[in-house]
Amino acid sequence: MNDFVLPATRYALSGDCSIAYQVMGEAPIDLVMVPGVVSHVEFFHETPGYTAFLRRLSEFARVITFDKRGQGLSDRVSAPSLEERMDDVRAVMDAVGSKRAAVMGFSEGSPMSALFAATYPERVEKLLLFGGFALSAMAADFEAKAAERLKSWGTGEILKQAWPSLIAKPGGIEVMAKIERLSASPGAIRALTLLNAQIDVRPILPTIRIPTLVMHRTGDLQVPIAAGRALASQIPDAKFIEYPGEDHVYWSGDVEAFLGDIEEFVTGSRDHSSVEIERILATVLFTDIVDSTRSAAAMGDHAWRRLLDNHDQIARQTVEKFRGNLIKTTGDGILATFDGPGRAVRCALAFSAAAGQIGLPLRAGLHTGEIELRDRDVGGIAIHAAARVMAQAEASEVLVSRVVTDLVAGAGLKFAERGSHELKGIPGRWDLFAAQA
Repeated sequence: MNDFVLPATRYALSGDCSIAYQVMGEAPIDLVMVPGVVSHVEFFHETPGYTAFLRRLSEFARVITFDKRGQGLSDRVSAPSLEERMDDVRAVMDAVGSKRAAVMGFSEGSPMSALFAATYPERVEKLLLFGGFALSAMAADFEAKAAERLKSWGTGEILKQAWPSLIAKPGGIEVMAKIERLSASPGAIRALTLLNAQIDVRPILPTIRIPTLVMHRTGDLQVPIAAGRALASQIPDAKFIEYPGEDHVYWSGDVEAFLGDIEEFVTGSRDHSSVEIERILATVLFTDIVDSTRSAAAMGDHAWRRLLDNHDQIARQTVEKFRGNLIKTTGDGILATFDGPGRAVRCALAFSAAAGQIGLPLRAGLHTGEIELRDRDVGGIAIHAAARVMAQAEASEVLVSRVVTDLVAGAGLKFAERGSHELKGIPGRWDLFAAQA
């Protein structure tokens, strides 16, 4: 399994404002990622593809991500100006000791990155812009657009255009709804929308003398490709690359060509070609037989083996009943994945009850996140998280992470709070809940 540990969140002081940031990788080249209007440096790791994308970048660059002021884990303040946002980039770079970096702006982060490159060319080695624009499309009929955004904020409706491929995945709309809620409050998003509606960096684009790569997906539903073409055409000697797809989110879909182009532009070569690994969003279930070693010693090898065979048969039948995928038995437990968190929780409860009837008390842990499919095995942070959640469970208890409870809201399942815990090898504290039959 993968021993990768998520980067820790730190804070840089920009004036009186604290800016949340993370650093991944130790390569000599720095790459600062400037987010759009939706951002959360920690929860983004729970979304499909994000962590894997940054890990690929970290093979050739020290990747620096952050939440702009007013968003995510940074201080929630009144609508900041572009000048203040540029100060935040400098503050984060100073905090991590980066004197000069490649800067990659995404969506609304693109015009800010362009302005930063023009204003502080001594701090920018290369400029990369994805899904960006020079003139905001929100300027026309702002009040109506802002009212529509506020009305639906927190439901996932706004992000449907930004990430259409996630809609088809189980729990996709719930994930997008949580991203919206964690990124900014309705009042904050209105203030940010008002500020973004005034963006027009066209006058400064001809002054950029930094090597620039502009990238855009041809079917982008959030920011039409015409905006990307116009952006590139106004920056001297900028290179423009189009990619297939509709997703505005940069880490979604087939990203290998995209990642290769970034590496080549930043480093001058494509030395770190990665092996193609399929990544999906799944709910991971780990179970373990309580006191299995002592029980085996008391029963004897033959009787214990027969009981384990019954356990494995029950596991296969129960996982199949709830449309899960039994990845492996672990000797005294199982690892299974599900495309729906509700079915995963019900499977865990049913399996625990059935095993209890044959004298095998189980403990179980569940977490929903991105996993990597590797032949017949799986890997990724979600696997480790589920195992660590299970380790906190008592006998006959099914523990789940908060993300699972969020995704099954309204599904008729009940949970009891089990407090906040530190999980070995995983940063931060995790709120855990016991599922109830």
